Amino acid sequence: MTVDAKDFKQAMRQCAGAVALVTVGAEHGRRTGLTVTSACSLSDKPPSLIVCVNRNASAHARIREEGAFAINFLHEDHALLALTFSGQKGVDGDDRFAFGQWTRGVTGAPVLADAVAAFDCVLAQEFETTTHSIFVGEVRNASHSAAVTPLVYLRSNFHTPRELRENVTIGDLDARHLSWTDFS
Repeated sequence: MTVDAKDFKQAMRQCAGAVALVTVGAEHGRRTGLTVTSACSLSDKPPSLIVCVNRNASAHARIREEGAFAINFLHEDHALLALTFSGQKGVDGDDRFAFGQWTRGVTGAPVLADAVAAFDCVLAQEFETTTHSIFVGEVRNASHSAAVTPLVYLRSNFHTPRELRENVTIGDLDARHLSWTDFS
């Protein structure tokens, strides 16, 4: 038995995801990108990430052609940029790069200069599913800024994370006991 697609989507809307732009294209006029919440770390040996991209997205074929892409994680001031790259503002392809501050990564991919974190990747592997491809990118360059607040997507809206309690370290037994007793 499979779950109903509507129920699946409603359940997934309860799971917060970091908002990122996947960008591709070394040449002006041939750049494109999309907004995702499906990018995450894979390994540090070698440094690599994965991202799931719908095969109907304009960036999908371009990632295969270029063999390189960037994953740019957004901060709270990038909500309009996220909407622009999602297609909700009626701006397509290379025109999306008129917004934001872009540099060219070592692979040639467009990199957002003020991203929370940006990973310039070469395409190392690809896995196909029914509607999407999972791209594995080996990182050739990375940048980050701890001075900005990350943007997350949850329940069909943009949010920023907030601290629930004082910082807790993994080795702090008293803190772990306290946090688990709060839930029982």
